[in-house]
Amino acid sequence: MSRVLDAVERYARIRPDTVAISGAETDLTWSALAQEVEAAAARLAKLGADMPAGAPVAIALDNGPAWVVLDLALVRLGWPSLPIPGFFTPAQRDHALADAGAGLLITAEGPGLDLAIGQTLLKAQQLDLSPVRLPEGTAKITYTSGSTGQPKGVCLSLAQMEAVAQSLVEVLGEDYAGRHLPLLPLSILLENVAGLYPILLAGGCYRVLPPAVLGLAEPFRPDLPRLTAAIATEGATSLILVPELLRAIMMVMAFTGARFPALNLVAVGGAKVSPQLLAQADQLGLPVYEGYGLSECASVVALNTPQGRKAGAVGRPLPHLQVELDPDGEIIVGPSSFLGYAGRTAHQGPVRTGDIGSFDADGFLRIEGRRGNTIINAFGRNIAPEWVESELTAQPEIRQAIVYGEARAELSALIVPLSPDMPEAAVAQAVERANQNLPEYAQVRRWRTRAPLDPAAGELTGNGRPRRAAILAATLVEPAE
Repeated sequence: MSRVLDAVERYARIRPDTVAISGAETDLTWSALAQEVEAAAARLAKLGADMPAGAPVAIALDNGPAWVVLDLALVRLGWPSLPIPGFFTPAQRDHALADAGAGLLITAEGPGLDLAIGQTLLKAQQLDLSPVRLPEGTAKITYTSGSTGQPKGVCLSLAQMEAVAQSLVEVLGEDYAGRHLPLLPLSILLENVAGLYPILLAGGCYRVLPPAVLGLAEPFRPDLPRLTAAIATEGATSLILVPELLRAIMMVMAFTGARFPALNLVAVGGAKVSPQLLAQADQLGLPVYEGYGLSECASVVALNTPQGRKAGAVGRPLPHLQVELDPDGEIIVGPSSFLGYAGRTAHQGPVRTGDIGSFDADGFLRIEGRRGNTIINAFGRNIAPEWVESELTAQPEIRQAIVYGEARAELSALIVPLSPDMPEAAVAQAVERANQNLPEYAQVRRWRTRAPLDPAAGELTGNGRPRRAAILAATLVEPAE
């Protein structure tokens, strides 16, 4: 049985008329939520009767009560769910569907059979995709942005996700489950597992609105006046943010004097948060608490809390986890973790995160770096620079390229033109063509030209690979930390 569904049923008995899920056009009390979940599970069972056993159901919807009901209905059925982020390119979406062997795709419009979820009419499209072997016990397959154009599907068990949610309730306390306003898509594991599930477990109110209402129709270019107005008017008591959203909200607060007295918890994760930004948040009276996690660990590993917080640290590990460091300082999370990747060999044992960290005397975890070249931008998207660089150098005008942008909102690039006398306009057109082959979060927004990479200056390895830190330093660009 599910802890989250048990909580829904419990609250449906003890406070049936209290609003649990609040949307733009409809509210669901705890009693109504329990009924809608059961009804949706029955409808899905009929629609998916002919699906291959174990095939996931993909959800490609904006935030709203229907998303919540569908997610819980799939938990009720014991069927895997496959959330599809709205910022995926069509190619990335198609890859995720095929890679996971999805049997059903639920959308707001388009082809398919009618599927009524409360007052919302959706479309359920039967997919004719080859079955994919998923690890036993898979309850959710999360495809993050991926570091390349072909992200891997992380397979998670219900027990793992609910353990994270329960731990968050334990370390924060049920008093913090007031009125949560999701600003991140529910298709992002961080909001799904660390936002929705703890609120349901603790009996709070989940105020879930469409992105356009919040000023987030274009998530990488938010309408800041609308966004900050929504936080204030909705009386949100808790938020989950990526660093770039936090930075944007704080900018509005600094310039307009806006304040959010109802907020008592702003959790920030997904990418590195600068100590300066946290200090500014304190000055503005914003209760920001930095955390750390990754998809393979069901989104959250450690979190600062009102009961224990240190600047420069990502908090103490959640109580259900065992977090250790290997001799080189790499963070290892156990005792168990994700089940594996869709269509690949099952995973057993702890997760080697690839992140380098340390513990202080009080048990607070600090992140000191990362193995490999993967960039994590300020929106929490993972990007392999080699992927973007390959698109740039596929253009005939570009000889070499180095991409950077750790913890920043936009990617930048150092570009070596094909010839020294290449007009800047030609380089600009080449960058634009490359961007057309990349999702928005991986597009290069700023660039500058430079001389060819010099092996004698230590800018290339013996086999021709770029030494990124040396290149960025030599070009007077701050390297990724």
